[in-house]
Amino acid sequence: MEIHNSIDSVSTQKLNAYKPISKKTHRLAVGAIFFLQGLCFASWASRIPTIQQNLGLSESALGAVLLSLPVGLMLSLPLSGWLITKIGSRKVAVINALFYSLILVFLGFAQNTYQLIAGLFFYGLAGNMVNISINTQAVGVEALYKKSIMASFHGLWSLAGFVGAALGTIMIGSNIIPFYHFLVILVVAWLGVTLSAPYLIKEDKKGNENQPIFVKPDKSLINLGVIAFCSMICEGAMFDWSGVYFKKVVQAEPAWVGAGYTAFMCTMALSRFLADWLTSRFGLKAILQLSGILTAAGLIVAVLLPQLATAIIGFFLVGAGVSSVVPLVYGAAGKSEVLSPGVALAAVSTIGFLGFLVGPPLIGLVAGATSLRGSFSIIALMGLAITVVSRRSKF
Repeated sequence: MEIHNSIDSVSTQKLNAYKPISKKTHRLAVGAIFFLQGLCFASWASRIPTIQQNLGLSESALGAVLLSLPVGLMLSLPLSGWLITKIGSRKVAVINALFYSLILVFLGFAQNTYQLIAGLFFYGLAGNMVNISINTQAVGVEALYKKSIMASFHGLWSLAGFVGAALGTIMIGSNIIPFYHFLVILVVAWLGVTLSAPYLIKEDKKGNENQPIFVKPDKSLINLGVIAFCSMICEGAMFDWSGVYFKKVVQAEPAWVGAGYTAFMCTMALSRFLADWLTSRFGLKAILQLSGILTAAGLIVAVLLPQLATAIIGFFLVGAGVSSVVPLVYGAAGKSEVLSPGVALAAVSTIGFLGFLVGPPLIGLVAGATSLRGSFSIIALMGLAITVVSRRSKF
């Protein structure tokens, strides 16, 4: 009898050892990586002025140096999809999340411009590897839930941005150099990744394992890429030009110059936690069309009524408009029947990130030829394009 009980006990332990991971646990693990990536990026962004001062870089020199980050990002786009197909998104996410936080420390250690350029190139490359692979993981978790949850993951990234910015402010106020600041982030990131890694999805949706690195997306993916492109132009405008707009057009007091950017970031983060519920209730196409309308309306309000209160309201609307576009587009791309999730996400991201890169300089060129209000008016057309393309697309 005792022998039978012992055998039953051992069998029970083995069954528990192979007990499948719950979808909630998968969601928490994937969400943790999103948060940690956002924390790393925000930590870097918060110390850019300090690093600029330490290396004695002028504004123009800093702008040239910062270009190395998107160069690394763009070069990683086709490679990331192929690599995920070969070894799986879980391995790519874990390896590059560890590498990403390690490079952050190198950025804080950089002693000259050349080291900073090299570090930023690899920071952009590793960062986008994490981005594509963890979004592929999110597509897998979304499939388990059988409903839209992608935007909530991106909401965690945005939330991490606030945490990283606040921590950066504390570090600056305490006169802690970037190297030690980034070491703290490294410890947090490595601990978080180590704890989360076992609970990431091990098997991605299968695709053609012999896919080439460069893949031409089909019409539906191109439409998703165009929607992302238009949205990222608007996002780039907010990130790089909102402060300038409030200073030169709104003519806000110095203390209020950042109010537009803050308004934009607040509604973008909060709206991402609502977008999944709204998408499940009203459908992907309806929410994308509404997003385009809100983006265009917000920019038009800020252009036609460039007073402090109305401009803040306009930027609130833009934040709500662009908040869910990229997460929802990524979620739709990950369900492609033609390509595997990793390759499909990389294809759409390639088109989308072009908007993020060309948007800010485009605004500068148009502003130089006309005015800053004129350039923001043209960007408003990108919001309307989101609505038009979404309406004509088949999702």
